Amino acid sequence: MQLLYDFLRRHPTWVDGFWAVVLFGISALSGTTMEESRGTDLPALTVPVMLLLSLVVALRRRMPERMLILALAVGVGQLITDVAPMPADFALLVIVYTVAAVGARWSSRLALSAALVAAPLAQLRWPNHEANTVENIAITVFQAVPFALAWVLGDSIRTRRAYFAQLEERAARLEKEREAQAKVAVAAERARIARELHDVVAHNVSVMVVQADGAAYVLDAAPDQAKKALETISSTGRQALAEMRRLLGVLRTGEHQEAGEYVPQPDVQQIEDLVEQCRGSGLPVDFKVEGTPRPLPSGVELTAYRIVQEALTNTRKHGGSDVGASVRLVYFDDGLGLLVEDDGKGAPHELYEEGGYDGQGHGLIGMRERVGMVGGTLDAGPRPGGGFRISVLLPLKPAH
Repeated sequence: MQLLYDFLRRHPTWVDGFWAVVLFGISALSGTTMEESRGTDLPALTVPVMLLLSLVVALRRRMPERMLILALAVGVGQLITDVAPMPADFALLVIVYTVAAVGARWSSRLALSAALVAAPLAQLRWPNHEANTVENIAITVFQAVPFALAWVLGDSIRTRRAYFAQLEERAARLEKEREAQAKVAVAAERARIARELHDVVAHNVSVMVVQADGAAYVLDAAPDQAKKALETISSTGRQALAEMRRLLGVLRTGEHQEAGEYVPQPDVQQIEDLVEQCRGSGLPVDFKVEGTPRPLPSGVELTAYRIVQEALTNTRKHGGSDVGASVRLVYFDDGLGLLVEDDGKGAPHELYEEGGYDGQGHGLIGMRERVGMVGGTLDAGPRPGGGFRISVLLPLKPAH
């Protein structure tokens, strides 16, 4: 049945053609019966009228305005040539509905006008001599009502289709706007990450310069200190190269920072200070470190700090009055794990996705960009029983 329904929807002209054939057959059978009952031949134009009205039904959806004009012309021809009403005249009712639903506005108004005068004209042309005046008026009203209802139904269908089309257009426009806003948020976040990574690289280079100057100064007097300084230069240089590779993949926008603005960025050690600041502002935070702390790449430390900072900012804004949070920092052999949870009422997941807060970033969009920069993974969503959870795994290599 579904295949048949889909076929009929894809071929509406075939469906209309089928009903046109049925209408012509019924009209021809009715005409034959009438001819036998009267014992006289039907007017010569009866068959052409049947064919034309059947054609109106067959092509009503392909060319509704033209078929309306054809139907009106045939109707006027019936009045002039005295071709009595027949079942094929049902095509007039069909075309009135069609143009009201899908035709141009002028054709819809013309159909309504013709529908209102068709019944009175037909009653005047072929009156019922056995009925009195009141009965003829009642018959006229009874015949006009179906035409009026057909037009009202068609116009209602038009209005409903226009309403749904407007809803679809609005949904498509909102989707495009949401995608555009997400792209803007990603671009802005990448620009900010690029600036921060640039600061990290600049700081590492500054450290290398200072260590190189110190090594040159003590090279003859204290070879051990010079060796240690060179080892620091080597380690810092490798970290700077790693950060530079990540930096090349980020689109840098916005104004360049001035030379005097290069400062070290927050690291993992400052997460505890961040937690203390949150506690001082009235947000209870349980902070634990598991595993053995070790030196980390600057980009990983910066990412970890920013993730915790943004997560706690979301908790303060969306968690409610009695919210509490916990932060877990776990050192694995090959990665750094972060788990930030709260027990508040939280904000809708879509709000996080769209960057619905005025904090350090753009919700989960910014978090994912940060984590993706260092090749990590992020899992975020509501907790069972209430609250929100952010789980992050950042890959790392031991510093040499």
